[in-house]
Amino acid sequence: MTDLLVRIFVKDYRRTDDPLVRARYGKLSGGVGIAMNLLLFSIKLFGALLVGSLAVRADAYNNLSDAASSIIALLTVLISCKPADRDHPFGHARIEYVSSMIVSFLIIIVGYDLARQSVEKIVGIVTGSAQARAYGEKEMTLVLVILAVSVLCKAFMFFFFRRLGKMIDSDIMRATAADSISDATATAAVLVSTLIFRFSGVDLDAYMGLAVAGFILWTGIKVLGETKNSILGEAPVKETVAGIEEIVRRYPQVLGIHDMMVHSYGPHHTVVSFHAEVDGKEDIFETHDVIDNIERAVSKELGIPCTIHMDPICVGDPVSDALKEQVSAVVKEIDERIRLHDFRCVIGQTHTNVIFDIDAPFEIKSSDEELREEIARSVKEKLGESVYAVVTVDRS
Repeated sequence: MTDLLVRIFVKDYRRTDDPLVRARYGKLSGGVGIAMNLLLFSIKLFGALLVGSLAVRADAYNNLSDAASSIIALLTVLISCKPADRDHPFGHARIEYVSSMIVSFLIIIVGYDLARQSVEKIVGIVTGSAQARAYGEKEMTLVLVILAVSVLCKAFMFFFFRRLGKMIDSDIMRATAADSISDATATAAVLVSTLIFRFSGVDLDAYMGLAVAGFILWTGIKVLGETKNSILGEAPVKETVAGIEEIVRRYPQVLGIHDMMVHSYGPHHTVVSFHAEVDGKEDIFETHDVIDNIERAVSKELGIPCTIHMDPICVGDPVSDALKEQVSAVVKEIDERIRLHDFRCVIGQTHTNVIFDIDAPFEIKSSDEELREEIARSVKEKLGESVYAVVTVDRS
């Protein structure tokens, strides 16, 4: 069904990296979400008023918040597809992360409000101040039908939004899909409690409302956590790093790479930069040409704009190579996970400076200053008092 709707309403639907096509996907998802959630809100609120159910009424307002979320999602996709401008040179795609966070807050607010009302009703039951619900046979049957249809609708919306999210790699649509499945589960729980009330007279309305609230809150917090990582910045996926390294290995002139940084500015908009070590004795123009070719290859094959900083290093000098080997051994004794690069040395009459960078994983809890001091102290102890280590710490 989803693929059929996409073919009907999304022109050039296969070109998911095209901003105009992504906007059409956004219009489709927004239109479906707004229409279905407003319809579900109306019929559920009507049913809740018929039988005086707190859980059904809360579920209705949950759908109203979903309609608002769909409006946000629609506006988000339209804004994210705007081209780059002077104030936003990397485009507007990151607005999807902000909107996903807004959706998660809406989910949490709905869950909190439902939990509050359920607790108040439970307290009323315990103290005897809550009034028993009265309902008619036809009204209760109608509400059961409404809830059953709602579960089916929300299940369809889950698969619909999840499929669209995969098609265009959209965080906001994945967040909306997560919200839809939580709604389907919540409504199913309300349906079960209403059936129990209908056939046994046992009123679990408030308790079921509290359980549903907990599930909704959990979903909202989960979506918030996933979106938070995108906004704060997270480690690149291993496939991206492996693809870049595979391209670099084709060029033997590059002796090593380090300080790789991969920045995401929204779906389908990633940039990368890293340092490439090259032999300092080679012709600089020929080496620069190699670096240019690598940048073009990364951009063409991976679709990622690439900037490479060229680091010339000393290769084949016996004194420098011996010092590098000794310093590497010292660093490994401190922690085997530390990697050394950009090594060079300046030999004077009274002392020698060994200058290098290290990649220290975040799992090493020592501060950068503590690492620098420990390495400098160890170098002096192992290589002599006249050897000074000048260390730059990178966190890999």
